[in-house]
Amino acid sequence: MLSPLIALQATTVEALPEEAATTVEQLAVAAATSPAAESSLNLIDLVSKASWPVQAIMALLVIASLLSWVIIFRKFMVMRRAKREADQFEERFWSGAELTKLFAGSTERNRAVGGIEAIFESGFREFNRIRQRKGVDSRSQLEGAQRAMRATTSREIDGLEHNLEMLANIGSTSPYIGLVGTVFGIMVTMHTLHAASHQIGIKDVAPGISEALLATAMGLFVAIPAVWAYNRYATAVERMAVRYDAFAEEFSSILQRQSHLDET
Repeated sequence: MLSPLIALQATTVEALPEEAATTVEQLAVAAATSPAAESSLNLIDLVSKASWPVQAIMALLVIASLLSWVIIFRKFMVMRRAKREADQFEERFWSGAELTKLFAGSTERNRAVGGIEAIFESGFREFNRIRQRKGVDSRSQLEGAQRAMRATTSREIDGLEHNLEMLANIGSTSPYIGLVGTVFGIMVTMHTLHAASHQIGIKDVAPGISEALLATAMGLFVAIPAVWAYNRYATAVERMAVRYDAFAEEFSSILQRQSHLDET
């Protein structure tokens, strides 16, 4: 029983031959540098190696994205300022201040008015102008003030809606522009593979398909923020339009009472 154990202890472990060790190291390096190990996607390299039609479409999508974001931030500032000015003027208007003092504050030099204050200024100006005429009844005074307020309301709403159509166009056309890039990428890939003389594998098809799909993804990334911003700001403009119309109706009632007092 002891003799086999003694024999095993006496046996020495020989090292691997030098050629076998070199082969193991080469296999480890090959596994580390294999395509499976390099699984990260380099978008910059993918764009730089894309065909020129796909690159042109990608550049167009980048320009559209920058333009849409500029409009989004500017429209955010415009809508926030319009809401803030409306809140401030309505607070002064319903606090019981005299209409003449409010009108004098709205017509100060070097002061641009907008929104509800501009509607008030135009309506009260026209009301005073018609009231100074002789023989004009209260109904004509009120109708003139209402026409002026409607015209000012239309101008204010048009200013709030400025560039919203550009957001709508970018949001609706960007996916189709991306699809055009996809079509060009696949066409160029198929043409290149058709002209190849060697056996075609997945590594030959992957770059072209990747650049084609990247164009589609870019189109969606451009369209989604533009569509979201358009829906948000279009709703905000509608709410401001309702607010402007409500103020014009309430101010018309005040002017109607004022005109009746002038007749008595």
